Amino acid sequence: MVQVRAQYPTNGDGSVDIAAWIDRINQRVTLSSPQILREACEWALQLEQEAIAEENIWAEGASSYTTGLEMAEILAELKLDQDSLVAAVIYRAVRERKTDLPAVERRLGLAVASLVDGVQRMAAISVSQNPAKAAAFSSQSQVENLRKMLVTMVDDVRVALIKLAERTCAIRAVKDAPEEKRYRVAREVFDIYAPLAHRLGIGHIKWELEDLSFRYIEPLQYKQIAALLDERRLDRQEYIDEVMGQLRQQLEEAGIQAEITGRAKHIYSIWRKMRRKNIDFSQVYDVRAVRVLVPLVRDCYTSLGIVHSLWRHIPNEFDDYIANPKENGYRSLHTAVVGPGGKVLEVQIRTQGMHEEAELGVCAHWRYKGTDAGSTSSNAYEDKIAWLRQVLEWHEEMGDIGGLADQLRVDFEPDRIYLFTPDGHVLDVPKGATPLDFAYRVHTEIGHSCRGAKVNGRIVPLSYILQTGEQVEIITGKQSGPSRDWLNPNLGYVNTSRARAKVQHWFKQQAREQNVQAGKLMLDRELTRLALNGADYAQLIDKLGIRSQDDLFAAVGSGDIRLMHVVNVAQQLIEPDTRSEQLELIPRRPTKPGRRSDVFIQGVGNLLTQLAGCCQPVPGDPIIGYITLGRGVTVHRADCATAMQLQDRDSDRLIEVSWGSERVQTYPVEIYIKAYDRSGLLRDVSQMLANDKINVLEVSTRTNKDDNYAAMLLTVEVPNINMLGRLLARISQLPNIIEARRNRKESQV
Repeated sequence: MVQVRAQYPTNGDGSVDIAAWIDRINQRVTLSSPQILREACEWALQLEQEAIAEENIWAEGASSYTTGLEMAEILAELKLDQDSLVAAVIYRAVRERKTDLPAVERRLGLAVASLVDGVQRMAAISVSQNPAKAAAFSSQSQVENLRKMLVTMVDDVRVALIKLAERTCAIRAVKDAPEEKRYRVAREVFDIYAPLAHRLGIGHIKWELEDLSFRYIEPLQYKQIAALLDERRLDRQEYIDEVMGQLRQQLEEAGIQAEITGRAKHIYSIWRKMRRKNIDFSQVYDVRAVRVLVPLVRDCYTSLGIVHSLWRHIPNEFDDYIANPKENGYRSLHTAVVGPGGKVLEVQIRTQGMHEEAELGVCAHWRYKGTDAGSTSSNAYEDKIAWLRQVLEWHEEMGDIGGLADQLRVDFEPDRIYLFTPDGHVLDVPKGATPLDFAYRVHTEIGHSCRGAKVNGRIVPLSYILQTGEQVEIITGKQSGPSRDWLNPNLGYVNTSRARAKVQHWFKQQAREQNVQAGKLMLDRELTRLALNGADYAQLIDKLGIRSQDDLFAAVGSGDIRLMHVVNVAQQLIEPDTRSEQLELIPRRPTKPGRRSDVFIQGVGNLLTQLAGCCQPVPGDPIIGYITLGRGVTVHRADCATAMQLQDRDSDRLIEVSWGSERVQTYPVEIYIKAYDRSGLLRDVSQMLANDKINVLEVSTRTNKDDNYAAMLLTVEVPNINMLGRLLARISQLPNIIEARRNRKESQV
């Protein structure tokens, strides 16, 4: 919900009454020396008046003085200290070059000057997000600015908080700016600063930044939801007042001292929920919501019981973030109930301390830096600083700022898993991480020298997808250096941006000649394997915008360009007269329109299917198919009494079927496999195809006893060329496989 700017106390002439303003600030935070803050305000006003007299304009079209006061107001709400507030007041004057850092240090002290310097360095983020500005900076200067900015953030989190306040003022101020500027500021705030506020747990700032950004990025959706909220605001308020009265009475009778308030639902969060769940506004349960603040944790659960005794709880709409806090430290109980009048109501229950941390996040803990390491406050602060340090390590090593927004926005999403090291420590990684991702999470050198992994004492492939609660042990070798195969997405070795960036960085350090040779080998091997030999390298480098073949090979070898991206471009460039022979995947049979477009049943080919009338299965039910005489396959629920009778009587006519979300067109492709013969070879290939749900249409094998070679020719169905590449790459990883490629007509078993 958009927040209205605070009104400043004024003098008779309309100017800000600094003394009254400082008194108001002093009510929110304790100022050790109010005179220093007053001096900063008077100096900022003097500098602005001098600039106006000299230039006869407002610098950058806005008042640096009142912006500084507004920043200080925001930081006071976040309970920051006096140095932070003083730095906020004078920051814009320094940024607009009305004064400099040495002057700030002389007049306001070294601590304030250091904070201002740190916030200035954070401008590297804005440069990296704006191509027009970035062109004015060399790559080295951008990297150096970013490194300094991140170092400062790690050393003193107050710098990040001042920058968040500054960006909050900036996006508030663009209301009447040109549309292009509104969008640019909103995009930067949404991509960088709202996620940063979320990571630091500052809901108070995060919600405002998200709503204001959403207002300018998606103005139509914003206005529609705002209108829906305004339309029913009075009715909703009367309803909330009734609910709060009933709940307050019950809590008082139980002896619980509670503060109950209505909770405003933020416009962006409403839109995000509507989009995520594909629902309309009327189905958003927490538009009507109340928040209950209690003294103790046990009071939270007692209050929850009272809420559920008053109103019926909605299944699957309860979250216990006290027992299982969110990654950014957020704790609360959330429940949805059917309240008075049959209307859905959300109730949040938390302690006063939890509420303060939810609103202020790291601001509630930064001042504890240096206290006993065993304290909860110190640990909460250090956890957040540790995350900032990880960002620092990555960008300092990579020398690359391109992925910063993705790192802030994606890598801290709540979908994370928690793993044990052999000595019992817990590390978190993004969902879908592999042992290699874990190894790079522990240490770069551990990742580079990783040669295997054990999960819960059992050796697993490096492409194994880790699950929460597993113990991971990395097996390292003497030779330190990653494999180029780790960069092949078809093999699934690394799934996190951090690990991939470290592998790419290692190869970037190798000699160009090595990268050219390796890249040529990788590309030639993949094109041959997919029978794309007709690709013209001259056309390929022109399409990719690369100067020469060697540059292409070097980019592939170092990981700057993904192999499958080049393969896809090569596929598009194959000449039409060779396409049917070498490239195009021809459908095995035409797709027949079904009578039920909403239901697709896999596993029965093109046989006619019908849903049994006795049990009437619906998507999601466990099902089984029965082959009828002349009427195709009848689909029953697995627990259907009729199906159970058929199982006893005609079990040979029962087949496995499953629901599918959509009809996927597949194409037949011949695959040629050459291997050293061994027991179980065909079984391993078949098992791998089954695991990937690849349908096999035909298999033929031949073994040469003289040289112990085995040759296989398989016809399989794949949806696209990417899946074919992934399939061939995985077959090549099986023991004893010499080659696996798409079959050319001259290959015979």
